[in-house]
Amino acid sequence: MSQLPALRVFKGHTTHQRSQPFHHRFRYGLSLIDIDIDRQAEADRQSFLFKTSRPALFGFRARDHGDRGGDTLRSWAQSQWGHAGIALPDGAIRLLTFPRHWFYKFAPISIWVGYGRDEVPRAILYEVHNTFGDTHTYAAEIPAAGTRHQHEADKTFHVSPFFDISGCYRFTLRLDKTQFKLIVETRHGDAQTHMATIQTKAFRASTAQFARLAITKPFASLAVTLAIHWQALKLWIKGAKYHSRPTPPRAAVTRATPPLTPPQHKTSI
Repeated sequence: MSQLPALRVFKGHTTHQRSQPFHHRFRYGLSLIDIDIDRQAEADRQSFLFKTSRPALFGFRARDHGDRGGDTLRSWAQSQWGHAGIALPDGAIRLLTFPRHWFYKFAPISIWVGYGRDEVPRAILYEVHNTFGDTHTYAAEIPAAGTRHQHEADKTFHVSPFFDISGCYRFTLRLDKTQFKLIVETRHGDAQTHMATIQTKAFRASTAQFARLAITKPFASLAVTLAIHWQALKLWIKGAKYHSRPTPPRAAVTRATPPLTPPQHKTSI
């Protein structure tokens, strides 16, 4: 496999579907960046509309991720895998996340992929943020074979005030050179109570691509936060129970492992 560009753009959509105690579904388009965390200077050179080192229309800032300014991004990612007892990848680490747009960024989820020297994905981090300013990481090892992977973890982090901290997450991931697809199911026993999906395809990160994004989605980053609050209002109107923000978990990382039992249904990715 040839080395991937330092920066790519992934475009697609996200869908959320709540099954209990009532049905609620919405879908939005989204655009993400995929950046090699060790090649930020190279990413800077791919478009004058995207910068990591100074303000631009779109950008990436290391302080938006990890421990927010202490360790380097690589050191932080390796520490998360280490805390979860996962062998550290010895190749590139790429981060799939929402870009900073002018002055603003909020990323409900960012996906870190650690590669081996053979350029095969070996480990993954799901860096999750809520609107209260809390963050938590779910970590998983990726088997060498195949492009579709599945793992589970107990739900330990408060994401939405309309869901309590119970049940587990089942992650279904498909990752290759041309696409990124993710399904996150919230499950209680055999029942699926919520499902969130991301389905995207890779595009070259160019000035034309960022200009197109600026024209078609001029408030793309801010719209993420606005959409979260708009859907929360709709849930409240429907009568969803409000759960107060609990104390964040003591552990900064939760390990996800392969399911103990096969799923009752096969997901679409």
